[in-house]
Amino acid sequence: MPEDGTNTTVRVGPQKPVAPNGGVRKWLLYGRPEEIHGPHAPEQHAHKHSWWQVMCLTGVDYFSTLGYQPGIAALAAASLAPMATLVLVLVTLFGALPMYRRVAQASPHGDGSISMLERLLSWWQGKILVLVLISFVLTAFVVTISISASDASAHITENPFGRVLVGYEVPITLGLIFLLGVVFLRGFSEAIGVAVGIVALYLVLNVVVLGRAYLEIAQQPALIGNWRDSLFLEYGSPMAMAFTAIFLFPRLALGLSGFETGVVVMPLVKGCPDDDPVRPACRIRYTGRLLTVAAGIMSVLLISSSFIATLLIPHEEFEVGGEASGRALAFLAHELMGDIFGTVYDVSTILILWFAGASAMAGLLNIVPRYLPRYGMAPDWARATRPLVIVFTVICFGVTILFRADINAQAGPYATGVLAVIASASVAVFLSEWRKRDRKTIVWFGAVMLIFIYAFLNTIVENPSGLKMAAVFFVMIVVISLVSRVMRSTELRATEVEFDEMAERFLQESAKRGTMRLIANHPDERNTREYLVKEREEREASHIPSGDPVLFLEVTVKDASDFAGNVKVRGEEISGFRVLSVESASIPNGLAATLLAIRDRTGKKPHAYFGWVEGNPLRYLARFVIFGEGDIAPVTREILRQTDPDPKTRPAIHVG
Repeated sequence: MPEDGTNTTVRVGPQKPVAPNGGVRKWLLYGRPEEIHGPHAPEQHAHKHSWWQVMCLTGVDYFSTLGYQPGIAALAAASLAPMATLVLVLVTLFGALPMYRRVAQASPHGDGSISMLERLLSWWQGKILVLVLISFVLTAFVVTISISASDASAHITENPFGRVLVGYEVPITLGLIFLLGVVFLRGFSEAIGVAVGIVALYLVLNVVVLGRAYLEIAQQPALIGNWRDSLFLEYGSPMAMAFTAIFLFPRLALGLSGFETGVVVMPLVKGCPDDDPVRPACRIRYTGRLLTVAAGIMSVLLISSSFIATLLIPHEEFEVGGEASGRALAFLAHELMGDIFGTVYDVSTILILWFAGASAMAGLLNIVPRYLPRYGMAPDWARATRPLVIVFTVICFGVTILFRADINAQAGPYATGVLAVIASASVAVFLSEWRKRDRKTIVWFGAVMLIFIYAFLNTIVENPSGLKMAAVFFVMIVVISLVSRVMRSTELRATEVEFDEMAERFLQESAKRGTMRLIANHPDERNTREYLVKEREEREASHIPSGDPVLFLEVTVKDASDFAGNVKVRGEEISGFRVLSVESASIPNGLAATLLAIRDRTGKKPHAYFGWVEGNPLRYLARFVIFGEGDIAPVTREILRQTDPDPKTRPAIHVG
């Protein structure tokens, strides 16, 4: 029982940890953490890596969009695709990049932008906001897995050696997703080493293809003239082109994926030996470098790929069923460098697209256990990896079948998810700068925020499928949350109880005088009459001997939306009555944790006295789930029974 200055901290919990029963259950729950960890829990990553290696891990998601981004840009903007891509690059370098560098500074432990917004709102408003954001994160990451596997299957079936598989895109995509799930079920280790090799090969091959394409354009200078003429014929002036390109920006938002993943994996970045654990300056600096280099590489590749694809590939080939649909650079690799090199390029693209799904799956496995179980909004098994892998794999199966592995059909939901996450990050950064009162950064990040909010709203207006998917995820989460809160209502949520100096003195003096008796009281006026009447009622109803001293036990609920949290106990003396004032997320849990801590601290079994409440049990159940109140006595007793099954040792509950 550690001491912290004048306060005493007592750890509470089950007498014996309950091991999973059965071989399958034990396998599923393998590696589940024993305690609930919040966004700022101690980091679990044992191995750190250089920033450029971690960049490759995020790059499999970010760089892999080259597999389908040029085609999507060509379909959205036709001959204007290079200029629209230039707008995307400018927004990336001068909007998303500085914004996420701020996110990295504010959450260097892998919390991402969600935790920045979570800290702005308390009670249920904050929880609901997080649930909405998680719904869009699920949309982005699930569609990343599905669209990446779909594009990989397109590269397989369009390869000259894989044409026999045309028409089997859905089964191939499902097979790739199933393989991804199997890998995570077995344990995904050494991911960074694999990512470095895949990204290095993919980037080198892309540079070769782009170089060969530029050589082709140099040999046919008329291509540039024809492209310029078509632009002026359709748009008339550079100003019209610029405005159109700006308005087309939301359709190309897929090229912004990867930023959120870049800050989520920050704990993997190796800092300096003398880094402050709370605010590791070196890690923050190296992560900023990671984001900058990745954005710089991607910007060059995006503009180049869009330019050469627009000039060298007929527009009809980008349409569904065309040979360049979802694989523009692979099409050029085959056309310009032959089927052998093209097949090598296809293999590298398939690998990075499949691994992009692995990056998204890792992101899902980081986000969900970090928030939902801590909120009591998911079953306890959601803290384990393997059950979540199965759930997410099944969801990805459903999305793939729903969209029939069509890359273009999935582009809308993907862009919606990506833009929702980035827009929320822009709001968080703007509010953070607003608090600093720096006028220049307020104006700049305010403009960035408006750009991303516009892009997000424009996307859901033009293609509401992503919003519908996020809404389905939100409803699923809310239903699961309500069921989980009810099912876990009798779970001991606190792990530590902290007594101040006066509370500790009350306990020690009471323990010396015999049986420890505590009267549970709902604090109202907190005056002499309230405690006098309450003591008289409980002594009569529960037959407490008149000579035995009593302590009053009162719980104040600070934030009922919090599911877990440590308990603080403060001792007060009011008109001669000794009161233990408890702060907790719920009354029954606060009482149960305090009684267990009193037993462990004094070595004596405490007796707690309650009165019956009148009313509908269902109404009290709802009050308990939402407000942390309700029919206190039976819930407190059940929490104690589940925590300590032995009636001889657990605190006694008396109801009169």
